[in-house]
Amino acid sequence: MGMIGALEQPLVTLAFCWRIERRDGVTIGLTSHDRDLAIGGLTYRAAPGMTPSAIRSGIGLEGEDSDLAGALSSDAISEADLMAGRWDGAALEVWLTQWGALEEAPGDLWLSLARGEIGAVARKGAAFSAELIGAAAVLGAAVAPSISPDCRATLGDRACRVDMAARRRVVTVSGVDGAVVAATGLTPGDYAFGTLRWLGGANVGLVQAVADNGVDAVTLADPPAFAVAAGTLALLTEGCDRQMATCAGRFGNGVNFRGEPYLPGMDLLTRYPGA
Repeated sequence: MGMIGALEQPLVTLAFCWRIERRDGVTIGLTSHDRDLAIGGLTYRAAPGMTPSAIRSGIGLEGEDSDLAGALSSDAISEADLMAGRWDGAALEVWLTQWGALEEAPGDLWLSLARGEIGAVARKGAAFSAELIGAAAVLGAAVAPSISPDCRATLGDRACRVDMAARRRVVTVSGVDGAVVAATGLTPGDYAFGTLRWLGGANVGLVQAVADNGVDAVTLADPPAFAVAAGTLALLTEGCDRQMATCAGRFGNGVNFRGEPYLPGMDLLTRYPGA
């Protein structure tokens, strides 16, 4: 019996299933059923408090809109991980299955309701809600880049083309004071606007923006989400301030600069003779 036929029965035993894959590869399954369901090699853990809002699908650029709500659970999606951003941008799939059919096992009836990635996450008391951004949302993005004096590329991407192999460095952190991370042997300013990725400890896998660095310290945009022990390893990646002078002078990459540094600004419209 297909899913449509199952939905037409006078009595149905349906359950929602969520497959969530973080950017670091960690994958979990959750179900609204009161017992675990093993489907496709993944165990969907019972999470009766998890509920999806109405899922709207149609012809248009807005794609699918949905919300995922539930209670914070330490063994599935913890409050600490949510606030640390581990689930930001995670791939999310929502399915509908029938768990109590006599002739089918869970997963035999498998209807895709929505897929996309986790967007904004809101917390209220001991509960949370997460927005599902549908795949069609990319159709609403700008077709052509906006004109700007700063470079629109990201250091090392396909538009920039700077080789990043020699511009990453693993450092040993000797201590953390707020947003300042102590690490020695650095060239001042090289890692400003770059990133720091934690390779160990409670923050492992998290990536943070670097505001500036000196010879023996790195200043992050925000303090680490969790405590950092001395001796923790971190990967530093150089950054760029997106200015033409930096691109040409420091990286020798002026030919690939993706900006318009000499374009007259809005102040040109306010000028008058003799000003």
